[in-house]
Amino acid sequence: MGCLGNLIWFLFGGLWQGLCWSLCGILWCITIIGIPIGCQCFKMASLAFFPFGKDVQYGGSTVSFLANILWIVLSGIPLAVSATINGILLCCTIIGIPFGIQCFKIAKLALMPFGTVIINN
Repeated sequence: MGCLGNLIWFLFGGLWQGLCWSLCGILWCITIIGIPIGCQCFKMASLAFFPFGKDVQYGGSTVSFLANILWIVLSGIPLAVSATINGILLCCTIIGIPFGIQCFKIAKLALMPFGTVIINN
């Protein structure tokens, strides 16, 4: 089911969300200081492309907390808002509810991506 869900997700929303994460990663990698943040964006893009069968474990340290604050101010809010709107639209139909739930998972991740670990189920 995860493979089929990922295929449908990629065709109907995952492509755009993954490209948004990749674009943020490219923009962060322009500066030397932003390269670690850009690398984290690329990790999260892989989750945005294919979220089914993956879980996110939150945690982190003080450095992750500070990076998350910087992230929210500069890039996190637009990504979270777009994923939330996409999730609300997908939840309007019964078939779209599992895909909407994945959007909400990505929206939460967009607000605090640092200190997280992606676990393959």
